[in-house]
Amino acid sequence: MPNFDLNFVIAFFFGVLVIYILARLLYFPLRIFVRFLVNTAAGGVLLVVFNFAGAFWGIQIGLNVITALIVGFMGIPGIILLLVLQRLTG
Repeated sequence: MPNFDLNFVIAFFFGVLVIYILARLLYFPLRIFVRFLVNTAAGGVLLVVFNFAGAFWGIQIGLNVITALIVGFMGIPGIILLLVLQRLTG
């Protein structure tokens, strides 16, 4: 049977505890960041579909990061908001 040093065992369990605590602390912000990226991608896809369908009526919204974030966060009301802002400014 191998002879383990008590300091080695304590250091091992302390290292496992530190890794566990770091994983718990970083899990929540990482989950929010991934959800943010997925919503932005979905907003971009929704804008592309809207621009394709809106081309028949001459309605288009510029596709950039800000508009994709707005549509990704708000969904259909985000598209309506962007259309209203576009009509008010232009």
